[in-house]
Amino acid sequence: MFRQSRWDEPLIFELGNKGRKGFIVPEPEEEVKRKVGGIRIPEKILRKKPPNLPEVSEVEVIRHYTRLTEMSYGVDNGPVPLGSCTMKYNPRIAWEISNDYRINMLHPLQDERTIQGLLEILYELQKWLANITGMDYCSLHPAAGAHGEFSGILIIRKYHELKKQLDRKSEIIIPDSAHGTNPASASMGGFKVVEVPSGEDGNIDMEALKSVVGESTAGLMITNPSTLGLFEENVVEISKIIHGVDGLLYYDGANLNGIMGYTRPGDMGFDIAHINIHKTFGAPHGGGGPGAGPVCVKDKLIDEERNIWLRDLLPGYRVVYDEKTGLYKLVNNEKYSIGLLKAFFGNIVPLIWGYTYILMLGSKGLRTVTEQAVLNTNYFISLVKDIRGYDIPYGKDRYRKHEVVLSAKPLYDDTGVSAEDVAKGLLDAGFYAPTIYFPLIVHEALMTEFTESETIEYIEKYAERLQEISTIAYSDPEKAKEWPLNTSVRRVDNVRANHPKTLAPTWRIYMEKVCRKYSEC
Repeated sequence: MFRQSRWDEPLIFELGNKGRKGFIVPEPEEEVKRKVGGIRIPEKILRKKPPNLPEVSEVEVIRHYTRLTEMSYGVDNGPVPLGSCTMKYNPRIAWEISNDYRINMLHPLQDERTIQGLLEILYELQKWLANITGMDYCSLHPAAGAHGEFSGILIIRKYHELKKQLDRKSEIIIPDSAHGTNPASASMGGFKVVEVPSGEDGNIDMEALKSVVGESTAGLMITNPSTLGLFEENVVEISKIIHGVDGLLYYDGANLNGIMGYTRPGDMGFDIAHINIHKTFGAPHGGGGPGAGPVCVKDKLIDEERNIWLRDLLPGYRVVYDEKTGLYKLVNNEKYSIGLLKAFFGNIVPLIWGYTYILMLGSKGLRTVTEQAVLNTNYFISLVKDIRGYDIPYGKDRYRKHEVVLSAKPLYDDTGVSAEDVAKGLLDAGFYAPTIYFPLIVHEALMTEFTESETIEYIEKYAERLQEISTIAYSDPEKAKEWPLNTSVRRVDNVRANHPKTLAPTWRIYMEKVCRKYSEC
């Protein structure tokens, strides 16, 4: 029986005692003090009082965080069926290499001649990502997936601006199965969002698409495979329709690991694609960032007279190799680029993490990753498709790629046990809960995505628990409302736990709330 550690663990600010320290900085040598003469800091920038830091010993720090770790759940404890979304397998060797002190000690303002090794790595990564996506050029500059997505929208905007047609190109088309960041990015880019529905087969409803495409269409964003785990079978026809009105086709790379090594967005007709390094190439995310969201483009001609190409619009810097000097260099096309979206080049650590992942596996290994993830998903489907209370809407007889969305609506209608209750029941048995209530087009949704690293035994145990939950729900539905009983934290009030009036994300905000409540500090 699963039992998670449970401690009455206070905040670290509530531990220790006044004046206690876990680390003592050594006194500077007398010779150093004589030569330097002491540190002179201008009075106007000096702090008025010391920072409010926890005063704890080294042992207290270690014990505190060890106890918190034992109360937590992660991929080292068991299966995490959020898969590529946030917790893809993160190889330890990639952590070792990306956190090498020779990389951590580099400075972004350092002379390019002194960082040739790093630039060579990034140059190769640019080429590999372009090859994997079927694109021609990549920028590693965006800081995360949604940032890369926003970069793509700004490229679409700049494309129409340079063609002097931005006044009429005002709409971005997005399927109803899209990630929530898609309409958010399009709106932030100044476009009106036009939603198109999915058909019963899970593909975009082509008649609905044709009815909304027109002269105002600036572009279309697709995640392929979709959030339903289904490959968009009409993507080539969709590409022709969008290009027919001089729109650009944008590929959301969130589910790239469902097709990697088998097909490429560039071969399907996409003009722009972003890549989530954490989803496809194993860098940590979901609190373990920072992230990286490279954006890639086809080498499409925009203006022949002015010799402007889509690559000229990429954000930030790109690494190029100068054959004359034999040196790698950073270049930035300031004239037509959408510009810098963050300081300096990009987030180097996750990029090296992704580089290591690709280098470890090679082209055959990347293809095997896709095969394994897809096989895991469809094996899981074969185990759960006939369990009472669950349904698989949209394209019932189609194979899924790296993920599947179950619907617990039959279970809810029959017993009152919801998708959230099912998720709590999984937690109670020592499994991480799947994504619930997404995508929005599936009622009582349970999105499950095992990655390439999950074993058959864990997949079978997971399916067995779903069967057990169904059995309990139909015999004693009230019992399901009590889950989880075995975790360190029991079921919380969802509204209270997320409401700004009760949420205290930092110690400082917590203290401000305490001060206001008691009118003293």
